[in-house]
Amino acid sequence: MDSIDKLLAELQAEYQHQSNEQPKQVPNTANTATPNIPPSYSKSASLIDKLLEEVKTDFEEQEQAEKLRIQQELEEEKIRQEQIKAKQREAFKQQAKDWLAKLDPFSPEGLWFERFAERYSSKLEAAIDYLQANE
Repeated sequence: MDSIDKLLAELQAEYQHQSNEQPKQVPNTANTATPNIPPSYSKSASLIDKLLEEVKTDFEEQEQAEKLRIQQELEEEKIRQEQIKAKQREAFKQQAKDWLAKLDPFSPEGLWFERFAERYSSKLEAAIDYLQANE
């Protein structure tokens, strides 16, 4: 921030110095193709351009850092949610084993479950999903 304050102070001093000077009479020639720009004005303009470019660069860097931070937080949250789901599924695993052991395969619920479990790789996986859906 000190460098920005220093640059602004230099610009202000140059501007005040320019406004205090008497404007020089330039001969009026009709063939003048380029305007007569004082060198101190172009120096001031280049300093302002540099300052603006630095501010723009700083802002873009901060924006990128914020986007990266948000992305990392989202990834961490996703991992945390997956870990919670895995723990919950593991807790249902024992409950599903107990439920399967008690299930009468010839009861209406048992017959229904047999058809339901056909879409799963194992009856245990089917029972876990069934119990989770009923929670």
